[in-house]
Amino acid sequence: MTHGFMHLLWWLIVGHALADFVLQSGAMAVGKSPHHVGAPGEPPWYYWLTSHALIHGRRGRHRDRIGGTWRGRVRPHWLIDIGKCEHYYGFNTDQSFHLVCKLIWIMIVLKG
Repeated sequence: MTHGFMHLLWWLIVGHALADFVLQSGAMAVGKSPHHVGAPGEPPWYYWLTSHALIHGRRGRHRDRIGGTWRGRVRPHWLIDIGKCEHYYGFNTDQSFHLVCKLIWIMIVLKG
């Protein structure tokens, strides 16, 4: 059981790092904030944030067998990131919230 837990946790963290730091462009990182005033013709903030959350939602689904992408990944990621963008908390708290979500997903997978 521990091997399965650590294996899933490792790959969820690797996938998160990939989606948050490699697949998230500078334009997306800035544009996903409701406080960002974009140039004319630039997508609104919620397009950027939703696209970012969708990348997270799809990125690891095959790896951990967690169904319900919207409920299980996209919505929590969107809500956590909007809180950071609204300055309710900083980067470290944001990443901690994402880690807690991963721990919950692993418990669901290993229990089911």
